[in-house]
Amino acid sequence: MIVWLWPYACLLVPLPWLVRRFWSANQRNEAALTVPTLQSFSDISSTSEQQVGKRKWRLLLLWLVWLFLIIGTARPQWTGEPVTLPTSGRDLMLAVDISGSMATQDLNVNGEFIDRLTVVKAVVGQFIDARKGDRVGLVLFGTNAYLQAPLTFDLTSVNRLLLEAPVGIAGGKTAIGDAIGLAVKRLRMRPQEDKILILLTDGANNVGEVGPDKAAELAAFDNIKIYTVGVGAEEMRMPGLLGLGRRITNPSADLDEDTLRRVAETTGGRYFRAKNTQELLGIYQYIDELEPVDQDPETFRPTQALFYWPLGASLICFALFLLTGLRRNHAA
Repeated sequence: MIVWLWPYACLLVPLPWLVRRFWSANQRNEAALTVPTLQSFSDISSTSEQQVGKRKWRLLLLWLVWLFLIIGTARPQWTGEPVTLPTSGRDLMLAVDISGSMATQDLNVNGEFIDRLTVVKAVVGQFIDARKGDRVGLVLFGTNAYLQAPLTFDLTSVNRLLLEAPVGIAGGKTAIGDAIGLAVKRLRMRPQEDKILILLTDGANNVGEVGPDKAAELAAFDNIKIYTVGVGAEEMRMPGLLGLGRRITNPSADLDEDTLRRVAETTGGRYFRAKNTQELLGIYQYIDELEPVDQDPETFRPTQALFYWPLGASLICFALFLLTGLRRNHAA
């Protein structure tokens, strides 16, 4: 749809005609000239029809120049269909453990045991897709913590970066404190009051420069709420020695629940324990309810200025006007 920012400029279209009309009416009447012969008038009256046509053509060009100038002055612009912009009252960082232990196959999906990271990717991916309206960022950590995606409305890219992360690429150990510290560094610069960190791990902090408790204090100082999630089954049947019988082991023996609970309580969040796929899915659904996306979306219409088209046409017409004048003088 084309709209006009200054439509009243079109009232100036008849201005040259009005000026010419009233200017001619106000001219003084002068005495007639006396000439000794009528030969000059005969020459004027014998002007060819071709010359008259050229004058009309030049007059038309001048009118077109004026008309296109007025159209450009009226500022036409194209306005597109309304586009919904995401709005957010919160910034949400996800910290996901991708250490070597996340390759443990102890989560049951449709009767088949799948490694922890694959299940986490599926569940967290659904959670990310549901956060339309929030800025979401992603921190991946193992021995080191890395900012994989800054806070962004582009949820598709965040999800893709999570899905493409292989087990152990950040190292085999678990730097929970560094992951919290990196997320806090990114969130503390944001002006929003609602700043959330959801940290998922299956182990204990055993490496890093910042301890989890100290990192939690920094988060609390900046009003960042942390939800912690411990993932992993509590028992797993393994083949016995020499292949005889089966023995039951606890694949989550290294999970430091006390530290995760303290981190969450220090910042006003909560600690969740996911022993199977259903519990993990329920936890993220519950967090989604605790931190709903309740902001009204904003809309805008994309616009594109069009005034340069009539201005360009005006210049072309004026160039043609000058060109016809030069040809006329050359012919004379």
